Amino acid sequence: MAYTLPMQKILLIGFLWPEPNATAAGGRMLQLIQFFKQQKYQITFASTSTENEHTDNLSKLGINTQSIVLNDASFDEFIWNLLPNIVLFDRFMIEEQFGWRVAKHVPNAIRILDTEDLHSLRATRQEAHKESISFSIEDWKKNTITKREIASIYRCDLSLIISSFEMELLTKELKVDNQLLFHLPFMLPQIEMIETEKWKSFENRKNFICIGNGKHAPNLDAINWLKKEIWPRIHKQLPKSELHIYGAYLPESVQQMHKPKEGFYIMGRAEVAIDVLEEVRVNLAPLRFGAGIKGKLVDGMHSGTPSITTTIGAEGMHGNLPWNGMITDKAEHFANVAVELYLNKEKWNKMQQNGVSINNKYYEKNTLHKAFLDKINALKRDISNHRLQNFIGTMLLHHSLASTKYMSRWIEEKNKSK
Repeated sequence: MAYTLPMQKILLIGFLWPEPNATAAGGRMLQLIQFFKQQKYQITFASTSTENEHTDNLSKLGINTQSIVLNDASFDEFIWNLLPNIVLFDRFMIEEQFGWRVAKHVPNAIRILDTEDLHSLRATRQEAHKESISFSIEDWKKNTITKREIASIYRCDLSLIISSFEMELLTKELKVDNQLLFHLPFMLPQIEMIETEKWKSFENRKNFICIGNGKHAPNLDAINWLKKEIWPRIHKQLPKSELHIYGAYLPESVQQMHKPKEGFYIMGRAEVAIDVLEEVRVNLAPLRFGAGIKGKLVDGMHSGTPSITTTIGAEGMHGNLPWNGMITDKAEHFANVAVELYLNKEKWNKMQQNGVSINNKYYEKNTLHKAFLDKINALKRDISNHRLQNFIGTMLLHHSLASTKYMSRWIEEKNKSK
């Protein structure tokens, strides 16, 4: 009789139900789902959030779904019955809530944290921007969110880091062991020549674009900066050009910026970002704070649309290769290089090809899939020794079980009495 290997199971605990057409985080989650599906895992996606009309229909992909509740023993029964081999936490806040329950009820399951980006880095930069002061590594280290996020990284067997800059920050500034981290950027198809030949030419494109989810503070700041300082300078030099602002959940304050006479158009949600990107000539992403890597910029590469962005926008995204556009942090210079790229066909074509090179070297999914699978298999072979080498994580998990558990149970009992 042939022996059949038991089905491998993974539980993905999402901060939100994925919206791949609205957020880079949603796209990232879908890439992870596709990876584990390719490896023949039985996948269950669970979340405490509420689904809406724009969330991806995971059941069509053969994914089991489960609504879960914070501070409730029902999760214990759910995970005990599921018995996953791997549990992946979507952002450190989810690990804080459910990590101790996972460790207690399925101790042999590999615990993976997908950081999405370092939230502590983004929060510290946002605070510095708000106070009009320079960001410093020292302030980041002092931030309470940093301490929480790094503790979460240590409690997990592996943390996925999306940006090469953030890998360096963790290993050099905080001396986090490389064995606990894995650099895994967006996992994207290779851009083939046959695809580039289908892209619209320089002459057949017009106008500028900016894409950003309205729930993301760096995007709202970028739109405001465009409206007040950057776009007026561009429009003065190119009075017939238009800027189209796309994004889900744009607030009323942004909706009111719709000024066709100024060439400033608020377009709302883009069902498929690449479809609107491939119509325009230049992608604008003036991000003054933030972290991770930017979905809008890799979408630009996949639509053949060069991007003007900031140092933070391009951070950790292109390694030692030249950017597929221009990088600048000053409003006047940002506007000037945007106009130059808009008018210069030769430079525009070169920047377009830079995007192809960046994508194919750093984001090609088959190469990344193999490296990620090798890492997971290595953990499976020797998870006990891996955990023995992570004494700090073991210590933090012990304290988490002793403190978070009782706080959660106190909240649970309090909710019952209501």
